[in-house]
Amino acid sequence: MPHTLFPTPFGLCGIAWNDTGLTGFQLPEPDELRTEQELARKARTQRSPEPPPAWVQEIVARVQQHLAGRIQDFADTRLDWSRVTDFQEAVYRHTLAIRPGYKKSYGDIARLMALGHEAARAVGVALATNPWPLIVPCHRVVSASDKMTGFSAPGGVRTKTRLLALEGAELLSE
Repeated sequence: MPHTLFPTPFGLCGIAWNDTGLTGFQLPEPDELRTEQELARKARTQRSPEPPPAWVQEIVARVQQHLAGRIQDFADTRLDWSRVTDFQEAVYRHTLAIRPGYKKSYGDIARLMALGHEAARAVGVALATNPWPLIVPCHRVVSASDKMTGFSAPGGVRTKTRLLALEGAELLSE
């Protein structure tokens, strides 16, 4: 399966796809080689010698716009759900419903799934393995106390906070 890398105001991102939908997305690592290696490892893909199909190019353009401050909503993006478990898919679908500029807690997602608050940790584990960070906006999920925790994408909590600020989310300082 193919992938490609592309520049954004945040740095070099990567996107992987198949005929069904996106199979992976990579936020910038410190350098191009690491960005490509991480995407290839997680999505099990190789760099495409051909330009991406038009529908992937459209997503690339929307990511570039989003990271430049022209906020996009990726809820309509074609994703290859066969790459995740049913539980992960449910978590990701609830996360896709969080609009730019808003946040929910891990417990909120668990409650939306008709699970008890104790399932918040399982929601966090599912989000930590999100193959489509930014597209499935796991950065919009925060702790019950509104703290920036648990962002496994490159840059960690700093990137999470940067994305939320870009989207105009209310951020609390301590």
